Amino acid sequence: MPVTGKIADTRPVIDAALVRSLVDRQFPQWADLPLGLLDPAGSDHVIYRLGDELSVRLPRHDGAVGQARKEYQWLPRLAPHVPLAIPVPVAVGEPASGYPWPWAVSRWLDGEVATVEMLADSSQAAVELAEFLTALQQFAPGSVAAQDAGTDLTARPLADRDSATRAAIEKAGGAFDAVAMTELWGAALNAPGWAGPPVWFHGDLHTGNLLTVNGRLSAVIDFGELGIGDPACDLTIAFTLMSARSRDAFRTALGVDDAAWLRGRGWALATGLNAYIAYAAVNPRVAAQTTRQITEALIG
Repeated sequence: MPVTGKIADTRPVIDAALVRSLVDRQFPQWADLPLGLLDPAGSDHVIYRLGDELSVRLPRHDGAVGQARKEYQWLPRLAPHVPLAIPVPVAVGEPASGYPWPWAVSRWLDGEVATVEMLADSSQAAVELAEFLTALQQFAPGSVAAQDAGTDLTARPLADRDSATRAAIEKAGGAFDAVAMTELWGAALNAPGWAGPPVWFHGDLHTGNLLTVNGRLSAVIDFGELGIGDPACDLTIAFTLMSARSRDAFRTALGVDDAAWLRGRGWALATGLNAYIAYAAVNPRVAAQTTRQITEALIG
């Protein structure tokens, strides 16, 4: 059963009046465009549609405050090199009107959030995601100057999650097989590491960050965890979205070896448990998604 508990909410209040004030004062060229709240949005941002062609994204908490400037710097460079649409930031707003953090204006991307019901059995979608990740990994990481590859792009090793993941296994042991989770986690930590040069990864690839149009994958969004290093973290999508058959197609198309696959299962377990512990008790949608992710990661 979901872990009980309540998250202390110290986030700023973000409403239409605040967003209107921020946009009108900092970007008067868009002052006449209507605002509409996108609901539900993600756990990291409040999103408003601005007119027909733009969106406004404001971090909900301090863990997401670097995303606006990161995406503004990197996504316009990346967009021409990947086969699915990605957000194109057009402006970064500054803290004002009592709102404490940078915020972003981006081009609007049409589409519906991908669902397991829609795409789990689609080998075509799985291969398209593999092609996207291949293109992302080939996006000239060597051209990034050392001063550009700051801490916001530095990959965190899976081992950094060890203490938190073991604690989460203990907390969630009543809902899942604690022995199996502990065995998988130990195996993932002991798997051979990434032997190639550092490559780009999305870092938060799950169903909520995929858009579809007419039942087909159309876009990948939310690059707040974009970084350079071991791309195994992006294998999480295989356990969030795919069935066993489409997962095989994904793995084959991406050319993933056993060690990387095991590390990917570890990432799926760790991130799934983190979200489950934090949100399952208060958000049934997250509870269902993370339960599937953890269960599929244990299956492999």
